[in-house]
Amino acid sequence: MTKDEILNLEHRLYQAIKESDVQVLDELLHENLLFVSPGGDVVTKEIDLNTYRNGDLNINELTPTVENLNIIDDMAVITLTIALKGSYKEQPFGAKYRYIRFWKEFPSGIKVIGGSGTRIGA
Repeated sequence: MTKDEILNLEHRLYQAIKESDVQVLDELLHENLLFVSPGGDVVTKEIDLNTYRNGDLNINELTPTVENLNIIDDMAVITLTIALKGSYKEQPFGAKYRYIRFWKEFPSGIKVIGGSGTRIGA
């Protein structure tokens, strides 16, 4: 696992989020994913995928800035800020968030196993 591999996977993840590409998201997210949303909810892989399947979340703009990326054995930890604009359940939003995401290498590939997001600005 290299930093370049993780950055490439992050890019694929951003594209899948912007395009609501459930197939790519399904590939990148581990079956036992746990993510704490900016609202404090614990989100599983199935909850996350359903958000995109149902059209509840639409992202129009996603501008990431990587802050830190550490490779630790078969895992990677990345922190970044993301400026997001879009809508959730037809309610528009736009804000800046800080995320932490955990990637782990498996025989089937590198997958997101967890993370969290916090709103840090408008």
